[in-house]
Amino acid sequence: MPHSIASRLGAIRSELTAANLDAFIIPRADEYLGEYVPEHNERLYWATHFTGSAGMAIVLKDRAAIFTDGRYTVQVRLQVDAALFSYESLTDTPQIEWLCDALPAGSRVGFDARLHTLAWFENAKAILDKAQIELVSIAQNPIDLHWQHRPAPSSAPITLFSNESAGKTSIQKRTEIGALVKKAGADVALIAALDSFCWLLNIRGNDIPRLPVVLGCTLLYANGDMVLYTDLAKLPEGIEAHVGKGVSFKAEATLADTLASLQGVKLLADPNSANAWAQNIAREAGAKLIAGIDPVALPKAQKNSAELAGIRACHIRDGVAVTRFLAWLDAEVASNHLHNEATLADKLESFRLQDEHYREPSFDTISAAGANAAMCHYNHNNGTPAMMAMNSIYLVDSGAQYIDGTTDVTRTIAIGNVTDEHKKMVTLVLKGHIALDQARFPKGTSGQQLDAFARQYLWQYGFDYDHGTGHGVGHFLSVHEGPQRIGKNVNGIALLPGMVLSNEPGYYRADNFGIRLENLVVVQHCEALKGAEREMYEFDALTMIPMDKRLIDKHMLTQGEINWFNAYHQQVYDTLAPLMSGDELAWLTQATRAI
Repeated sequence: MPHSIASRLGAIRSELTAANLDAFIIPRADEYLGEYVPEHNERLYWATHFTGSAGMAIVLKDRAAIFTDGRYTVQVRLQVDAALFSYESLTDTPQIEWLCDALPAGSRVGFDARLHTLAWFENAKAILDKAQIELVSIAQNPIDLHWQHRPAPSSAPITLFSNESAGKTSIQKRTEIGALVKKAGADVALIAALDSFCWLLNIRGNDIPRLPVVLGCTLLYANGDMVLYTDLAKLPEGIEAHVGKGVSFKAEATLADTLASLQGVKLLADPNSANAWAQNIAREAGAKLIAGIDPVALPKAQKNSAELAGIRACHIRDGVAVTRFLAWLDAEVASNHLHNEATLADKLESFRLQDEHYREPSFDTISAAGANAAMCHYNHNNGTPAMMAMNSIYLVDSGAQYIDGTTDVTRTIAIGNVTDEHKKMVTLVLKGHIALDQARFPKGTSGQQLDAFARQYLWQYGFDYDHGTGHGVGHFLSVHEGPQRIGKNVNGIALLPGMVLSNEPGYYRADNFGIRLENLVVVQHCEALKGAEREMYEFDALTMIPMDKRLIDKHMLTQGEINWFNAYHQQVYDTLAPLMSGDELAWLTQATRAI
């Protein structure tokens, strides 16, 4: 391995010399700037062998550095050769400041503008300008020039997503969003987020693992007309009739020419999510850039009744699959058959695979035994999967893409006898989960304002967790959908009816154990409050899967919390029991019995 990475670094450095550059920046992101990167765009992996989901490398003429966050402190040292790269913190060592310290004035830093947002570019340029270092956009990425045996992009055709499941036709959606473009003072919007334009056109794809989207980019005009720039070989029969009038299709390679023809046009684009390359071409051609949030994001997040019907239906089937797995797991432990993390993840998926609507996991399953669960984004594929140990706890965070919805659930499970400390910490997490689930809040409330509901009981004992409490979830789209979030330092976007979010407080004790309890919930109008002076909202749980009562210390719960726990389990039983039988039904009956 070191030799191949050393030779790849040599190839990058030869391109630096040829272009008179002193450094080159390699982000994890690809040109679509999404969370998931298809295999043929894993440039950071090609250059470093690092497989984490967040990171950046910087290659200088005489050395190189890799920047990762706290999730990957151990992993980066296993995967990336210390003789070739220094290890730096993504959070504690800002990469651009690091470059300013590493390079003298007059240096030139190369970057691929397709792989960075406009906001990143403008910030980086401002900092480097002060240090008299030039930020240079390169025409051809040196990795792309030297990547031999590069995997081919997916050739899977676009799939047409039914208008009935979507609840609206593409024409209806495009007309509504076009009006928002006009309201923003723009003539046309760059809709670059893959899930945004797939939602707008009622299409899905198979171009990226875990995310059912099509690679490409779109322009949406204020009148609702739209151009999709993509691989034309992927267009299925009947797509013109499906998307309706006003949509044209062009090869992705022609996007640059269109952007260069937008002189005098007011172009709405999100500087924080669309790439610098597209916006800079338009700006240099004389277009007026109007910075604004992706106009699709909020309407997409507010699921309509048809979307919610699909989401609720898939959660019931997912509940059956995961509950069957939990019943199997208990039986295996009772027989002293202990498995490794990979076997458990595969077994869980085997139950989901029995559903004809299932397509793939919605993210890599976090199957974490014992101390591994203390790493909240652990992936058993990054090393040797650990064996479950008796008298410990096991955490499994998994989700599914079904053609009618997307799921995400975490359960923490007792393996044999657990300690009083395990029970105490699980119960504190449960109390926070219940408090958030039961929250009622006025219109205009953001997820940042609700976050402390989930943390309050941990805080009282001096504990906390270092991740957000909730993320948005799409409709057979991204399992991490914006803009809605619940967290300490998230945006101020108000939660609105129809938004689906996770409720997932946790607790992690390094080298010992990890706990997380996650349900998906939907925001809805609070009808029960009589005489309310404000428009009030509440959450309704979508996930229907038992929580492990063997990990609960009932004495730490209030009567109201006990009532919630029993009512939730009664709802789970009533929902799933008609779909289960035999030993699995017997297990469900026992698992949901009142405490």
